[in-house]
Amino acid sequence: MGESLTESRTETTLPAPGGQRYAEPRQAAGTPEGRGTIGTQRDGRPAPTEGHEAATLLEWARAEVDPVLRTALGSLPGPMRRIALYHFGWERADGTAAEGSSGKAVRPALVLAAAAAGGGSEARAGAARAAAAVELVHNFTLLHDDVMDRHTTRRHRPTAWSAFGDADAILAGDALQALALRLLAQDPHRAAPAAAARLADCVVELCAGRHADAAMQRRAPAEVTLDEVLAMAEAKTGALLGSACAIGGLYAGASEAEVAALDAFGREAGLAFQLIDDVIGIWGDPHRTGKPVGADPAARKKSLPVAAAFASGHPAAAELAELYARPSERGDAEHIALAVERAGGRDWAQGQAADRMARAMQQLARAVPDPEAAGDLLALAEFVTRRAG
Repeated sequence: MGESLTESRTETTLPAPGGQRYAEPRQAAGTPEGRGTIGTQRDGRPAPTEGHEAATLLEWARAEVDPVLRTALGSLPGPMRRIALYHFGWERADGTAAEGSSGKAVRPALVLAAAAAGGGSEARAGAARAAAAVELVHNFTLLHDDVMDRHTTRRHRPTAWSAFGDADAILAGDALQALALRLLAQDPHRAAPAAAARLADCVVELCAGRHADAAMQRRAPAEVTLDEVLAMAEAKTGALLGSACAIGGLYAGASEAEVAALDAFGREAGLAFQLIDDVIGIWGDPHRTGKPVGADPAARKKSLPVAAAFASGHPAAAELAELYARPSERGDAEHIALAVERAGGRDWAQGQAADRMARAMQQLARAVPDPEAAGDLLALAEFVTRRAG
């Protein structure tokens, strides 16, 4: 339902959004150029050096959330537990221990960063369960997406359905969603009920977006508008990133207007991510993404660059329509990629991603006016769209 932020990716860099002062990276405390001695932040945590900030935030988020996740997964019945632990990279298919990647933890990091932006270290510590719940929902969507899209690899290993079968992967995904809601139901924090309601609404939106995506793939390219694909992408990807930020705001005691702005910030950053992810889905290096080469073109996926190419009116759009109308053949992915690029789909997607990031920064300034307090959220948003992978 939501695209993964967990694979390594081919580097794609966006221009700084409008050159805004708010979007400038923070310097590490005690060093004029963000290098050298590491200082401390207002919540007492060490201030990471420039260029390593997002990586450090993700590492902290994973360290705080993984114990909660492991406890939650450990409560599952044996067969479901085995599939879930395999999906997270903590066990092999035979049940023996593994040290695989469980993802970069962007969504839980956003929860924790949003909580800290509004309430400091105390709010951040109190949001660990909520952050884990968001990560469980994300992985529920990944398990289901892999079945629906027939993806055979994720995080450089066979997908759960490839290892255990469709039914087991679907049921494991269902169990993860239930665990997420149980974590919030058992959380004594006063914000937990509102967070649970928001996360449940988000799941409904995710499902609606995924349904729209599947329906679009059955329609002829000329029948699908660019606005439809943008709306679908926001529901599939932006909704959960927005909810993650909003839930962090709830745990910090943010106002209704601030929570709404945090949600909008996450949605815009999520759409920027989806645009770049779709670019990578066509032109990415499979050795770095962990996904098969040309998977999106081979599946005739109507991703955002493709939709923009079809809407361009360029002569290459007609060629693209012919390619999409015929069964997949060897070499098609390269021809499709070239046609999309010639029709301007790649340039449009990258430019639109930069625009969405500029909008995200505007919403973040509304939610957290102090750039220093918003620094962690800013670093994570930049990581989302300036990722190497």
